[in-house]
Amino acid sequence: MKFRILLFSCFFLFASAHVCYAQTDLSPSNIKEYQVAIFAPLYLDSVFIDGRLKDEKNFPKFIRPAVDFVQGAQIAFDTLSIGDKKVNAYFYDSKSFVNPISSLVKSGQLDKVDLIIGSVKEPEYSELAAFAGQKNIPFVSVTYPNQGNVQQNPFVVIANSTLKAHCEGIYQYLLAQHNSDPIYLIHKKNDHRIENYFKEMNEGNGKPRLKIKTISVNDSVSSAQLNKLVDTTKTLVIIGGSLDEGFARKLANACYPIQKNNPLVLIGMPNWDGFKSLYKKNVYKDFPIRFTTPFYDSKNNEFSNFLVKNYYRLYRSKPSDMAYKGFQSAYYFTSILLRYGSQFMSHLNDDSLAPFHIYNFQPVFSTGGMPDYFENKHLFIMQILNGEIVRE
Repeated sequence: MKFRILLFSCFFLFASAHVCYAQTDLSPSNIKEYQVAIFAPLYLDSVFIDGRLKDEKNFPKFIRPAVDFVQGAQIAFDTLSIGDKKVNAYFYDSKSFVNPISSLVKSGQLDKVDLIIGSVKEPEYSELAAFAGQKNIPFVSVTYPNQGNVQQNPFVVIANSTLKAHCEGIYQYLLAQHNSDPIYLIHKKNDHRIENYFKEMNEGNGKPRLKIKTISVNDSVSSAQLNKLVDTTKTLVIIGGSLDEGFARKLANACYPIQKNNPLVLIGMPNWDGFKSLYKKNVYKDFPIRFTTPFYDSKNNEFSNFLVKNYYRLYRSKPSDMAYKGFQSAYYFTSILLRYGSQFMSHLNDDSLAPFHIYNFQPVFSTGGMPDYFENKHLFIMQILNGEIVRE
């Protein structure tokens, strides 16, 4: 087994200001060799001068998620058992001024890459997606929950499910668990995107399959309002149809008194897990606030233990969620590449290779013909309960 990491520009190996340049063994070999490119927004040109942090006393918080992602990916590459194959892992700063993605593409530096893994947003997402489509190279977008304007590009893989996919997941959950209960989708006036997703799913085949009533409210919503708008004599299912934290908090506040005397299920949107106001134990005691996520790490298996142990050994801290995502994506998708080679896109759902959680990648079509992209449709129902996140 042989494994090499090549670093372009600068790359953190430690959480301190230490920067390391890896040496590369370029000796010829007869074993199969693969090239993997990992992109993350490290902003190295902005925070470094001559290989040193501009402010060595204060580590820039805004690059912490990207650093964690890359550090998790590094540990994954060190973990891979690749037998008679070899992987060259190239780490790129997607926000580099010196070597932006456009320059890498123009110079041909990415032409021989077999797989691109990115924790990127726009415009880098679209740049990498376009390049992947032109060169028939799989591009896995790990953290961006958006398809952009990608069309007819069967080499784009979206791991962090889009909002529409989350609504589809919630809808399937309701069909299975609450098909006879009254369901209320509450959203802000002039914000109909989530409402339209549910309407399309529920009424697309003619007769509605679920009893979903839509209620639009102003910025404020109270328990008194809800008592007038919903039937509190039955089990209530309320969908919070907004991505706004203020709205989510007000809706949770309105539901909390009602659920004390009446069964009530509150389901929010996928970004609600980031709303700090929903984690207050004394405000929502014993009241679960549900949301969906494509990422779930039980953090008690051998891979998790390996990551925690080695992350602490290297960085003297616990791995963050981004480190887990970096590890999961680097290990899983590189393992698929090593096992299936050029047939990578036909084996996106090999559960045996998943270290933390499985995926369910399905083609998404806007028109007939080839897929626009492949999207992860496997979602977990989670709960914010007494200040902690737990699986339902």
